[in-house]
Amino acid sequence: MTERNVLGGPLEPCGTDPVTGFYRDGNCSCGPEDAGLHAVCAVMTDEFLAHQQAVGNDLSTPVPQWGFPGLSPGDRWCVVAARWLQAYQHGVAAPVVLASTNERALEVVPLPLLEEHAVDVPGDLSSLT
Repeated sequence: MTERNVLGGPLEPCGTDPVTGFYRDGNCSCGPEDAGLHAVCAVMTDEFLAHQQAVGNDLSTPVPQWGFPGLSPGDRWCVVAARWLQAYQHGVAAPVVLASTNERALEVVPLPLLEEHAVDVPGDLSSLT
């Protein structure tokens, strides 16, 4: 079955530089092995990264043995839905790419919270005029 995003459409890739996703395929796919639910496609910010480090989830430091390069502001990364919600509750939620956020994130995070931090750009930019 094809996974869907929180908008009900096909799940779009989140990031390939660095390659993200529980399965390191660039997508926020959430199979049965993904107990943490790496479902939210977030754009890293200094504040979000500092918060994650403060709560014991260091996303900035490389871990070569796991193939983890360490993240910098601007990187897109599939984060654990509960961790994103925790950051939201502390006022440092990272921006979210809704089209690349797995619908399973809605098991943890209400859609209005994700929409509040959405940074998606529509495919047809004429709607922005």
